[in-house]
Amino acid sequence: MRSLYALALVLTLAACDKKPAPSSDTPPEGSAVASAAVSAAQEPGKPPAPPDVAAAPADSTKTPSGLATKVLTPGTGKDHPGPHDKVKVHYTGWTKNGKSFDSSVGGEPAEFGVSQVIKGWTEGLQLMVTGEKRRFWIPAALAYGETARGGAPAGDLVFDVELLDIKQGPKPPEVPTDVKAAPADAKKTASGLAYKVIKKGQGTKHPKATDRVTVHYSGWTPDGNMFDSSVTRGEPATFALDHVIKGWTEGVQLMVEGEKTRFWIPSALAYGDTPKRAGAPAGPLVFDVELVKLVE
Repeated sequence: MRSLYALALVLTLAACDKKPAPSSDTPPEGSAVASAAVSAAQEPGKPPAPPDVAAAPADSTKTPSGLATKVLTPGTGKDHPGPHDKVKVHYTGWTKNGKSFDSSVGGEPAEFGVSQVIKGWTEGLQLMVTGEKRRFWIPAALAYGETARGGAPAGDLVFDVELLDIKQGPKPPEVPTDVKAAPADAKKTASGLAYKVIKKGQGTKHPKATDRVTVHYSGWTPDGNMFDSSVTRGEPATFALDHVIKGWTEGVQLMVEGEKTRFWIPSALAYGDTPKRAGAPAGPLVFDVELVKLVE
């Protein structure tokens, strides 16, 4: 299956100034192809830009968030995908000037979690049913922003999306009751990281900052909004500890295999109060992390 260039969020855990390790076991959010965008008109077999690429037409439907959509081909299904489901799609994306920057058409369809992509896609996909083809006009605020980084397209974007299949995802983990603030029995390090062991591990060795680890994790903002989870994706994530946010680099080194720990990470050890990376959550964050395996 091809890597999803235009849609996949940048690795949720990766620090803004660090490059993810080029490995096939990098979490889905980090999969991004560093290839140049090619105009559909220059690439045989790719759909040309639609005539309404510059702006949503009057017969499109607009949601309160600013997302505009229009059904191109009605679907045959009845169920809509939920935020934790996985979908299989064919798609093509253009900038407002008609330049195609990514397309699965002519190749393998893309598969991913509904909540693993840009906000405009997460919202738009949930409006669809199997077999449907729909056009999205996504404002920059629901895409990668006006000044996107890392090769992602900037500004307003347009996508044609065909929903081929829906796979029901695992039930999401419950929001921690202490998500708003670390409880009194949590430990705190000199950096400001607070943590509490939820389940003791059977290992004896702690990972080093340069080690690779396999983990299951879920992350929330203090208001209880879950922004990422390997649990709902149904597979653990593997990455190097020196390629993630500072709170993770420090916290996971305190763990042993089999252990599950909750971390309350201040914004200075996460993405900051105004993240530079598109799609990254702002402010303090809370994570439940289970250290599945230490990969030295």
